[in-house]
Amino acid sequence: MKIQFYGAARTVTGSCHILRIKDKLILLDLGLYQGNGAIEKENEYFPFNANEVDYVILSHAHIDHSGRIPLLYKRGFKGQVICTDATKDLCSVMLPDSGYIQEAEAEWKNRKRIRQGLKGIDPLYTSNDAVESLTFFKGYPYDNIIKLFDGLEIIFRDAGHLLGSAMVELIAKEDNKEIRLVYSGDIGNKGLPILKDPSKIKYADYVIMETTYGDRFHTKMEEDMKSLASIIKDTVKRGGNVIIPSFAVGRTQEVLYMLNKYVENNELKNCTVYVDSPLATEATSIFKRHEKYYDEEAKKYLERGDNPLEFKGLVFTKSQQESSELNKIQNGAVIISASGMCEAGRIKHHLKHNLWRKECSIVFVGYQAEGTLGRTIVDGSKKVRVFGEEIAVNAKIYNLHGLSGHADRNGLYEWITGFVKKPKRVFLVHGDAESMFSFKELIENENIDSEIIAPNQVIEIGEGDEIKLSKKDKLLEIIKNMDVDHMSKDEIIKIVEREI
Repeated sequence: MKIQFYGAARTVTGSCHILRIKDKLILLDLGLYQGNGAIEKENEYFPFNANEVDYVILSHAHIDHSGRIPLLYKRGFKGQVICTDATKDLCSVMLPDSGYIQEAEAEWKNRKRIRQGLKGIDPLYTSNDAVESLTFFKGYPYDNIIKLFDGLEIIFRDAGHLLGSAMVELIAKEDNKEIRLVYSGDIGNKGLPILKDPSKIKYADYVIMETTYGDRFHTKMEEDMKSLASIIKDTVKRGGNVIIPSFAVGRTQEVLYMLNKYVENNELKNCTVYVDSPLATEATSIFKRHEKYYDEEAKKYLERGDNPLEFKGLVFTKSQQESSELNKIQNGAVIISASGMCEAGRIKHHLKHNLWRKECSIVFVGYQAEGTLGRTIVDGSKKVRVFGEEIAVNAKIYNLHGLSGHADRNGLYEWITGFVKKPKRVFLVHGDAESMFSFKELIENENIDSEIIAPNQVIEIGEGDEIKLSKKDKLLEIIKNMDVDHMSKDEIIKIVEREI
């Protein structure tokens, strides 16, 4: 088995890891890169031929994990995309929406290019490409053994991060030997509304693990729920609007769930909550169809006849015209809009009309990757550019970490130390440098061997179920296990030369 760590290596977007097992080429996720100046070239490049890919095993529907599957199809992919049934349903609305955004951005850029006398560019893929790619999706329930081919079985476990999100257990068998590789996907934050807590996995030889919040702790969700209600009440009193950049799928539904409680107990008055995202509207309908995956609290709401994703004063906008009308509202509006990192979509219009107003509030409820507009605002920039126009940041800015869909440092630690037997090695991915190094130090204090993966690094798991390391890595492994304090220089050199 060879693993090439292609995407989300020392960053948090563009998730993709390439497995070569027997004669098969398998991708673990295939997401879009987001948030830095080189994303166009990075998104266009594949270190493989699309028509050689046999399977894409998809952990969940978020675009940074699924967003390049339509491009794979466009370039000749004829294999299968294996995921949970809920992930398949969410991708049926998320990927065409992503294609529409690709088309709209290409059109916007081409208007500028034509004025400059340059040739037009094609979108990365179209909405139609995305729709056609969905014919290759196969959805499965959690906890079933899925045989992909002779020599590989997989099992999806509930990751608690998004409806349908999964950790993937891969069981590779060859010559009466078995290797268990676990891909964590994105590990959910315990206590999230609607969703069950992340599953515990007992056994793995090797683990590919996300580290998004490996150096940070979340506040308690209950505290952030109270903070959100308080922010809304204070902003309404000031005569402003509350703008919530939110991922259309997952985070928006969780925010609605929480607001439902405060509206129904009359704590929130004199405000209207607008969900200004066609994608969020469709995703909310899909959430309602998959009630079997709800946690116990959400199921109790349903048993009482109270849909936790509906309440008085909730409005779902549909048309572009309805969205534009929201920009005329000066106070009393809570506008939840995508994208969550403020990189595209209707949220940019709402920021343009409210960010400069000191009576307004901008509330971030999810991770903001480096290089995104959302991260720039969170980091305290006094001015930002939106649609080419410089906008002053005068609104109050809030960042509610407790609402994150990702496990924090404690949650990640609890998950990786929950294995009955320690994995032989943990490959750390999907994190900024600081979070990865911090988390590596934490788990190595528990004698869990880990490695921070570099982009395009290749690891080979070969005979005897041992990792074949690079010469540099092998040298470090040898020296680490030698009693160098009691050996001569010649003895050390002799052993190293023999081993390498």
